[in-house]
Amino acid sequence: MDLQRFKIQVFPLKNKLFRLAKRLLEDHEDAQDIVQEVFIKLWGRREKLDEYRSVEALSVVMTRNLCLDKLKVKKYPVENLDNLKADLQETETETSTDLSEVVRKIHMIIRTLPEQQRTIMQLRDIEGYDFDEIAEIMKMNENAIRVNLSRARKRVREILLNKELYEYQRN
Repeated sequence: MDLQRFKIQVFPLKNKLFRLAKRLLEDHEDAQDIVQEVFIKLWGRREKLDEYRSVEALSVVMTRNLCLDKLKVKKYPVENLDNLKADLQETETETSTDLSEVVRKIHMIIRTLPEQQRTIMQLRDIEGYDFDEIAEIMKMNENAIRVNLSRARKRVREILLNKELYEYQRN
């Protein structure tokens, strides 16, 4: 694969890979480093990229794996529900109808999900991947993807509704 074809096929993936890395690492600079590392690895494999069914799927898998490696090495703390409750109690006591506040709460809740559910939710609900693409990326069958996504969404909904009910009862 020559440079021009590489630019056309790989460079447009930059923003998607960055969003995934940032969501997993929660750090802007680390996410940029991961995307750069993925591009370097892809460039090193440029002669064999035609052998892959989807360069995009390959790059997403590489990004995910590098992020997981970085999380293991740096031992990023994974927030638990107690931390979530503490963070949410520090927010305004009035029920907020502001959409950005709800989105912020949802992102906080998503960070508490198990890594697999968090990744599936990111790929499906934020990046817009199809179930078959997610199954290929995650190396799982589609039914397992659907079950994990359903459980993740249910958990986010339960926590968010409990939080909103709690705030309503306080007022």
